[in-house]
Amino acid sequence: MSAASKSFYLTTPIYYVNDAPHIGHAYTTVAGDVLTRWHRQRGESVWFLTGTDEHGQKVMRTADQNGMAPQDWCDRLVRDAWKPNWEALNIANDDFIRTTEPRHTERVQKFLQSLKDSDHIYEGKYEGPYCVGCEEFKLPGDLIDADGEKLCPIHSKPVEIVNENNYFFRLSAFTGKLLAHYKANPDACQPESARNEVISFLEGGVSDLSISRSTFDWGIPVPWDTNQVVYVWFDALLNYATAVGLTDVPDSEGGKKFAQTWPADVHLVGKDILRFHAIIWPAMLMAAGLEVPKKVFAHGWLLVGGEKMSKSKLTGIAPKDITDHFGVDAFRYYFLRAIPFGSDGSFSWEDMSARYTSELANDFGNLASRLAAMIEKYCAGTLPAVSNDAGLSAALAETVAKADAAMVALDFQGGITTVMDFCKRVNGYVTEKEPWKLAKDPANQVELESVLYNTAESLRALAVLLNPVMPATCEILWQSLGANEKLGSIDSQVIANVATWGQLPAGSTVTKTPVLFPRLEAAE
Repeated sequence: MSAASKSFYLTTPIYYVNDAPHIGHAYTTVAGDVLTRWHRQRGESVWFLTGTDEHGQKVMRTADQNGMAPQDWCDRLVRDAWKPNWEALNIANDDFIRTTEPRHTERVQKFLQSLKDSDHIYEGKYEGPYCVGCEEFKLPGDLIDADGEKLCPIHSKPVEIVNENNYFFRLSAFTGKLLAHYKANPDACQPESARNEVISFLEGGVSDLSISRSTFDWGIPVPWDTNQVVYVWFDALLNYATAVGLTDVPDSEGGKKFAQTWPADVHLVGKDILRFHAIIWPAMLMAAGLEVPKKVFAHGWLLVGGEKMSKSKLTGIAPKDITDHFGVDAFRYYFLRAIPFGSDGSFSWEDMSARYTSELANDFGNLASRLAAMIEKYCAGTLPAVSNDAGLSAALAETVAKADAAMVALDFQGGITTVMDFCKRVNGYVTEKEPWKLAKDPANQVELESVLYNTAESLRALAVLLNPVMPATCEILWQSLGANEKLGSIDSQVIANVATWGQLPAGSTVTKTPVLFPRLEAAE
């Protein structure tokens, strides 16, 4: 792929650093990782960004409560919680942006100044409700009335009334353009429920946005008025573009990176921050004459006890609580397999245990260990001659086509289910052919070897197709099949070629490995 070609550019939300990540954050990040690994496996150039949003009132207050300066608080959380969590979950991001970095701060100020110079920003007075938890100016209609007190519907906490002189972005001027964009490009905001919400909101009319604060100083200074700091969301949204060189001159490194990556192909966001990403963010880009993202995808919430997972409500579960019990790959698999991406989903230990046992341990792991044991027993550990089963090879071709279409459309559940259905098909093939019976009669040796080769070749395909989801496990399987020596690394296998039958070379050494998905110990 030429260096000049457009990279597939995906971002996670810019995560707010007021606490350590919970499995809701991990869910989004794993989804981003699986999708970008899949696109890499298609042979595409890919750029995957995640990072942390570190300004605003909430961070400042949380840092103060912990007796720390805001920057020190952010540094500690990023160092001790955010980056280690992503490393532990095998997240292969290309960049990690922090909104306190000079590269971000400088580009935000340049961008803001350019909007001011082109008359998209004016001075005015803001008075209205503000939720510090959301870092969001609320509309009166958004609030819940509880005994005469106005509460944020997400945090169930009272809002604060803000009254200050600020700078405003002419958001209302872009209402028509945004409506036209979403009506002409249904894929630009997904799923459909999210798109309908955005269109409905726009049709109800959009007010101009206060984009600065004067009552505290933890933020990026407004370049023409250093008594004010940039509103945290206006600052944070820009990370998706500042990380790849926004405002840099075209022939600089940053400018070249921007040309190669922008516009973003997919912004993954939680549905609670949809309006920022599907209304404010594209309007900011339109004002600057830049292309808007190709797709904003708002996934659902992970629920615990019927409520959105939240540290403040003590319903946050740390990823480690789950990975210590089930392993990292099972964690990555479960959330994308069990919950349709775009819908809310409930996490339960019971459901995860059941899927782990039936789908991962029994269907996939057991198939791999049985195959290695049989090749050792009946073929002295050497892969027999290339064979072909018409039914399996046809099923594989269909599987690859369906799985690829589903994954690139962010239908992770559909893609993974398709691959696991093929895994079940292979198990059914082994059960039907009964190689352990064939082995009892030397006259069946050719048929026995054919069954074992076809099973091994099916596992080759399964390893590649599941590699974006469970990279550590699939690497072990790849090595077990002796595929690395002749076919190259598993990461270099291209999805479009997976269905080409007969790639595992005869004579390869197949080795037994530790059980891929060991029996679970009882949860404490």
